[in-house]
Amino acid sequence: MFIVNLLAEAAAAPQNKFGFKEALEAGGFISYATVSILGVMSFGSFFILFTKWFEQSKITRQYREMRASFWKAATLKEGAAKLEKNSAWRQIVDDGLAAEDQHAKMVNETDAHDWLHGSLARSEASVNARLASGLPFLATVGATSPFIGLFGTVVGIYRALIAIGVAGSASIDKVAGPVGESLIMTALGLLVAVPAVLAYNYLQSRNKRIAEHLSGFSTDVLANINSKGAVKPAVVAAPAAAAKPAAPAAAPAAKK
Repeated sequence: MFIVNLLAEAAAAPQNKFGFKEALEAGGFISYATVSILGVMSFGSFFILFTKWFEQSKITRQYREMRASFWKAATLKEGAAKLEKNSAWRQIVDDGLAAEDQHAKMVNETDAHDWLHGSLARSEASVNARLASGLPFLATVGATSPFIGLFGTVVGIYRALIAIGVAGSASIDKVAGPVGESLIMTALGLLVAVPAVLAYNYLQSRNKRIAEHLSGFSTDVLANINSKGAVKPAVVAAPAAAAKPAAPAAAPAAKK
């Protein structure tokens, strides 16, 4: 009988609806604005992640192709003709050749070397800056989105407490639901921040590896120009196919 009474009371109790939609409606304009800002941040983070990843992959592929064919050419101009026109590696070679054409105006060889080195360094810096574009946005999203979500939570809790105060009821069902809905904003902020931070660190590490390749290639180009083509890095040949093992010798016939 006692259990039957409890079930009857539970069925007769008012059923409150709690969820994401109710949290937005309770928070009003500020909740909608918070969710919209976090949505834009999330979309921008994933857009930058995929676009930068494709850009980095393209440069890495061009680097592998360049290593296989560029230094086999007789001159830098012939090697540059084998590279893609808008590639970072073609840019470094073209800037180096342009600096070589202008070095005749320098007073002495020291000035010419500094001019070539500075020109290649500027070319490297421009490529690295292009690769780093968009990463500050990821860092900003990772640092600020939790606080934006927390702001939405604070406003939601404030509105919930005001509504409870006006109603004059502080029972657990009146407090837990609205406060729990407000915490959804904090969860959204973290959901946006974590992928942005992971994407930033991942892309940054790939940029560092590409920067190392650019620096090494720039040094090789500078040495080649200063030596009038005599100095070239060793070209790693493709590994030869493993030789097949010799067939075992036939066993001698047994004597009768």
